[in-house]
Amino acid sequence: MAKKKGGNTVSEVTALVKPIIEAMGLTLWDVRFVKEGALRYLRIFIDKDEGVSIDDCERVTRAIDAPLDELDPIEDAYTLEVSSPGIERELTEDWHFEMFLGAPVMVKLIRPDESGVRELKGTLVANEKDSIELILEDGSEKVIKKKDSVYIKLDDFNIE
Repeated sequence: MAKKKGGNTVSEVTALVKPIIEAMGLTLWDVRFVKEGALRYLRIFIDKDEGVSIDDCERVTRAIDAPLDELDPIEDAYTLEVSSPGIERELTEDWHFEMFLGAPVMVKLIRPDESGVRELKGTLVANEKDSIELILEDGSEKVIKKKDSVYIKLDDFNIE
């Protein structure tokens, strides 16, 4: 099948796999299409309350393999990886931030802030469209623009 023009690979894959994954009782956490060296990877991150098992990853891989082949959103060869987002999961979507309000996070900034700091740890206390607010380990408050970060990850994953 020929590559579709003008489509966004991650958006196309997300639209295809999300209903399949949700029908399996799982949550689609994230989809990433990355190039590492000469290789390309399509990474699907899945989640569920009681944690993701290797069996969950295998079931999802089998369930989405044929539909992905039919959609054919990627022109070049790639490796499909299905996994858990992990304990130090990256927060990228608004619902991720809302889900973990009150949780400890670590932020790596693209450039050092006004005090020369590039890595911050604190408690996520607010989420806006373009920014988050943290209470840092020293008790001070800091607003960080999402676009200024390399990543925002959970620092300590405790689900009760």
